Amino acid sequence: MSTSTPAQQGHPGHPRVGVGVVVWKGDALLLIRRAKPPGEGRWSLPGGRQELGETLFDTAFREVREEAGVVCRPTGVLTAVDNIERDADGRVAFHYTIVEVVAEWVEGEPVAGDDALAARWATRDAWEALVDWAPMLEVLRLAWGRRFGA
Repeated sequence: MSTSTPAQQGHPGHPRVGVGVVVWKGDALLLIRRAKPPGEGRWSLPGGRQELGETLFDTAFREVREEAGVVCRPTGVLTAVDNIERDADGRVAFHYTIVEVVAEWVEGEPVAGDDALAARWATRDAWEALVDWAPMLEVLRLAWGRRFGA
């Protein structure tokens, strides 16, 4: 009988807090192509795990700069989503509660940094075509509606 915990076996022992960031530059938003699980290879918002002692806005600012080389000004919280992925045996492999923060572009052009294969600005037609995770599309559509009223 194993005495190791699920976290020691590569499975989380509890949910983690993640921060996703909707960075606006006019009518385009910032996307990154994830380099690591969960979501490896998928287009998504920049973001990552909140560190101990770090506010949501501090996390948003740091993650956008690290993953895309862009400086942003976080302005509010949009929503929260759950990302729970299971392994082949049905055990939870990843469990993030992701707080989606809205931010405005301040400076810099997207360049893939750590945890990103690519980074780019995307208009609505582009992100509708690139993003394939349904909960992320819902977040982007909510952000669009809040910004443009459509």
